[in-house]
Amino acid sequence: MSTGKYILPLMLLLLCMTLFSCEDEINYNGNPKPRIKFVSMSSDQVREFIDSLTVRISYEDGDGDLGSFDADTLDIAVRDGRLNKSDFYHLPPLAAKGANVMIKGEFDLKLKNLFLLGSGKSETTILEIKIRDRAKNWSNTISTPSIEITKT
Repeated sequence: MSTGKYILPLMLLLLCMTLFSCEDEINYNGNPKPRIKFVSMSSDQVREFIDSLTVRISYEDGDGDLGSFDADTLDIAVRDGRLNKSDFYHLPPLAAKGANVMIKGEFDLKLKNLFLLGSGKSETTILEIKIRDRAKNWSNTISTPSIEITKT
């Protein structure tokens, strides 16, 4: 029986397996810049000063340095679309201290006390969110769908 006819298909199979197994390494492993995506939000309507809003965010980080062990460090920037400046929040560590590994998952960001800026009965806004890792790399910016804030 001749084994020569099996060598070429076997080599092609090994080449394909190598290319596909390296894809994750090329795209994710070691990438120091975190990436985030909007997943969901608890509601698209809130009553000012009463309702909180929870935004679920998925994340990926190639070196696992998202979040701070120091509760005074504020690494989540949230900008209300009606304002020029962001508010900042603490992000607890999402991997063990000293870990240099690819991490991904989801976390909930709970926001309190959205309020009206004008004197009307309601306003609509969006929130722009980004996170910073311990090496000071900012993620991409995500936006929520429209949120209606109503007077209480």
